[in-house]
Amino acid sequence: MRAPEVQKTKAATRSVELISLLQSGYGRRTDTVAVEEPLEIRLARADETGPGRAISITMRTPGHDAELAAGFLYGENIISGRDDVAIVRSCGPSGNVLRVEVKPHVALDLARLERNFYTSSSCGVCGKASIDAVMSGAPVRQIPVEGRVEASVLGGLPRQLRAGQAVFASTGGLHAVGLFDLSGELLAVHEDVGRHNAFDKLIGARFLAAALPLNDSLVLLSGRASFELIQKAMMAGVPLVAAIGAPSSLAIELAEAAGMTLVAFLRENTFNVYTHPERLLGGAE
Repeated sequence: MRAPEVQKTKAATRSVELISLLQSGYGRRTDTVAVEEPLEIRLARADETGPGRAISITMRTPGHDAELAAGFLYGENIISGRDDVAIVRSCGPSGNVLRVEVKPHVALDLARLERNFYTSSSCGVCGKASIDAVMSGAPVRQIPVEGRVEASVLGGLPRQLRAGQAVFASTGGLHAVGLFDLSGELLAVHEDVGRHNAFDKLIGARFLAAALPLNDSLVLLSGRASFELIQKAMMAGVPLVAAIGAPSSLAIELAEAAGMTLVAFLRENTFNVYTHPERLLGGAE
């Protein structure tokens, strides 16, 4: 089994010149912004030659591209285990094309791949109106109620997540997803201009380390809880998802169906529990 091999290293931030309106008038200065560039994910068998099949284009912040690709393919139920992947490598001069080679035993549903996935940094996979339509290739997975979380642990998660957002600290322009153990210890943070990309990077890192499912962990989203993010959490086996922002109606429906605890509007001393409060100790009945 060969390790991921992403050959191009690209900066996640860039300096730009701008004009600011200050109390003393207009002035020129330099600012740091998050980089947003396209990433094309190509899929091929390890014994194939040629460019492979282009299956996704996403606008992302460069960095952890192999993890992003692995997390995306896992969430779409195209690969299911670390042994499915032979190598992940960049192609071409731009550093914006990634080739994922799967081993010969992996059964690829080529007709399904003809959907030609397209994602954007703002909304992820768009235009899907119901759980049945979105979950056709990846049915609802039930998450068992095993470990439980003290309600008091949740209030400290946003502060830890913000402290771990190195690129956000310099740009103010990135989403983040944090992985915690059930006692509230921060295990990993991933950032990206796209909230779905940040989650794919986190899941992909665990996938490539053969550390899925995440059934003894919880996840914090820096923004809202959308259907797509709950879908990714379900596929990774996350029992509790917390969000600083609001949940959507479909996110709530999927969390309920999957047996996942969904917490939103998380602040230091307050939060709302939308589904399966039985996992929380000392705060929800």
